[in-house]
Amino acid sequence: MEEKYVQVEGHPDLSRDLNSNAIINRNRGAYERAKKRAADAQVARDQIRNTTREINTLKSEMHEIKHLLKQLVSKE
Repeated sequence: MEEKYVQVEGHPDLSRDLNSNAIINRNRGAYERAKKRAADAQVARDQIRNTTREINTLKSEMHEIKHLLKQLVSKE
């Protein structure tokens, strides 16, 4: 099947695929920037998730230490 594209009037980066009638953005630079933004956002979400886990672990450990200290004080 032969692919044919027609330039979208007034939009230099857009073409219409005549087979599917889809609009295609042919600006590779914009596509790469969008992929980089998505990857950076995923890294940021992963960092927040990991930091939250570390904070929760520290809170749990502090609770355990507090409990042990209360036990030591109550024995005296």
